[in-house]
Amino acid sequence: MVFIHDTKRTLMMVVDLVNTLPGYDGDDALQTTDDLRAFLVANPYSGSIRLDEAEVAAVRDVRSRLRDLWDVDRAGAVPLVNAMLADGRALPRLVIHDEYDWHIHATSDDSPLATRMLVESAMAFVDVIRSDEYGRIRVCAADDCDAVYIDYSKNGSKRYCDTGNCGNRMNVIAYRARKAQETA
Repeated sequence: MVFIHDTKRTLMMVVDLVNTLPGYDGDDALQTTDDLRAFLVANPYSGSIRLDEAEVAAVRDVRSRLRDLWDVDRAGAVPLVNAMLADGRALPRLVIHDEYDWHIHATSDDSPLATRMLVESAMAFVDVIRSDEYGRIRVCAADDCDAVYIDYSKNGSKRYCDTGNCGNRMNVIAYRARKAQETA
């Protein structure tokens, strides 16, 4: 699936942000200002960034709202996305900055980082919903992983996340089970 550059970049950020939530392993990967700083290196943002404890807490708070988008279908996502846009007082506008071509910002540059993340995420999900590609919003099929991902593959057949070799691990488990059954 091909999304415009800012949509894909934001969707990748959403996946990264949601995957900081505690999972099966119980680890929360976004607890400190250093964690947020590292996250922002991988997922850069323009506009004001304070990098203080209050900002970390606010960004942590939006994660569960974003994670909810993986628990619904396309129609169920619409009220969640609309609420995110309303809560962030979205007012889309075209901008160009840094190395990015024209793209949409839906909040002011001085809005809180968590608000900008929430609204930009909602705007990206608007594109997913409008393009009827919500089936690509997935949770890893590995039985011991709850990471989320978006399937960008051409045929939409990806089943595992990229966070921890789940595809390889599950294939090895299946192979070993087949071999054990053959020898039994």
